[in-house]
Amino acid sequence: MNVTIKDVAKAAGVSVATVSRVLNNSAAVSASAAENVNNAIKKLGYSPNFLGRNLRKCETNIILAIIPSTEQTFYSEIIRGMQNAASELGYDILLSASNSSRDVEMRMLNMLFNRIVDAAILLGTQLDVKTLDGLNRQHYIALCCERVEGAELLTVTVDDEGGAFDAVKHLIKMGHRKIGMVSTSVNSMSSHDREQGYRKALEENGIPFREDYIYRGTYDFIHGVKAFEHFMGLPEPPTALFCISDILAASVVKKAISEGYAIGKDISVCGFDNILLSHMYTPGITTVEQPCYDIGRTVVEELIHNINHGERSNKAIRLPYKIIERESVGHYADTNNK
Repeated sequence: MNVTIKDVAKAAGVSVATVSRVLNNSAAVSASAAENVNNAIKKLGYSPNFLGRNLRKCETNIILAIIPSTEQTFYSEIIRGMQNAASELGYDILLSASNSSRDVEMRMLNMLFNRIVDAAILLGTQLDVKTLDGLNRQHYIALCCERVEGAELLTVTVDDEGGAFDAVKHLIKMGHRKIGMVSTSVNSMSSHDREQGYRKALEENGIPFREDYIYRGTYDFIHGVKAFEHFMGLPEPPTALFCISDILAASVVKKAISEGYAIGKDISVCGFDNILLSHMYTPGITTVEQPCYDIGRTVVEELIHNINHGERSNKAIRLPYKIIERESVGHYADTNNK
């Protein structure tokens, strides 16, 4: 037979309300009454249904975080920042992967609709603006890493356009004027913003934009290889490549070395993210550092603030980046292009 809170109250000789106050660590209970209740709980083997109680209070202290894929190590520091901030504020993070599927996202969000979680964070989403804005009117929800153009909800990202602009400007400062870009055909605002930064840097430095100097594939490692093959097959190959992720940059570097190119001399390569791989690689990869841990902390802190104050924020927060210089980028004057 299941032991109920009424059974505990009867055994302890107190009211159900007193048992409830003990379970909630309320100060409005005498020491002797608390002792009687705790003794009764042990004797009867009572296990309180915290989830049920929290659902009645419309609180679970759980935040759902949905990532597009578990294959990207880029998310690890963001999730660590989320977990640390959540723990400090009395919450837990429930992690799920959508495999970049809208249907899976909506299925996961049923936990939000059914009050199994208090809020949700989408780290890259397939949902459209109308759906996102509708969700934000009814629930606590936020975007992280990837913004959605026109969406009116809490969004925390890095300044993707500014990071790309300064990365390309650094290549130009190193003497490069033939600069290719390894991008993606994936429909994401980070890719779009980084390409805008690339174009802006070229324009402000009087360098004509060339469509054949952009390769669009996916974030998969193989597309760095394909990008390098594309660029080196051009009549005028670039002397430097800006890649929108460190994974793609590492792929370019590996392929170039296999073809006999000296990185930083024959060709320069710059990435984006500053994942662990970028400084473990030989040579080290120049990159744009995202403050991943801070992105994770910030989105959770802002979201819990919204929950505590009953707000539906549309705040857009863009955190600063940093250019990390390593051996993969060298002066054009020192190169002997093949």
